[in-house]
Amino acid sequence: MSLTLKGLHHVSAITGKAQENFKFYTEVLGLRLIKKTVNQDDISVYHLFYGDEKGNPGTELTFFELPMAGRNREGNNSISALSLRVPNDNALTYWEQRFTELNVEHGTIQTLGGRQTLAFRDHEGQRFILVSDENDIGVAGGIPWAKSPVPAEYGIVGLGPDILLLKVQSIQR
Repeated sequence: MSLTLKGLHHVSAITGKAQENFKFYTEVLGLRLIKKTVNQDDISVYHLFYGDEKGNPGTELTFFELPMAGRNREGNNSISALSLRVPNDNALTYWEQRFTELNVEHGTIQTLGGRQTLAFRDHEGQRFILVSDENDIGVAGGIPWAKSPVPAEYGIVGLGPDILLLKVQSIQR
């Protein structure tokens, strides 16, 4: 039996404020709130699920609400950015303008790994990168949420590659 990995099923992160998280991910990024539930290990903690129109695997971004969580600190041994796929390079131009209009911290469109990208931070400073699917030949993206404030031709269609920062120490023998 062989197993073929086609990508990430979902990614989970932490938020300090579920209401602000909901507003940012639905109103700014245009993702659908698929489900609001609680953490199975601590039922006082919300667990929010966002994704595409149908909640397809590979489109889900989830957050656990931990009100006392500290801000993300950049450095070694951390996830330095999560990425979200958009349909094409034109979508990145749309997002760059949208982020400017909505005062979302963001960079400029750049090429990373042979694909056009746009880095940004969410309302709590978590780092993300929008990645264009224009030249992608991998797994097809999802279906943008029909009720999204973002036009479907620019909508987020799934999870992209994530960037990890690791500090490697050599051992002298």
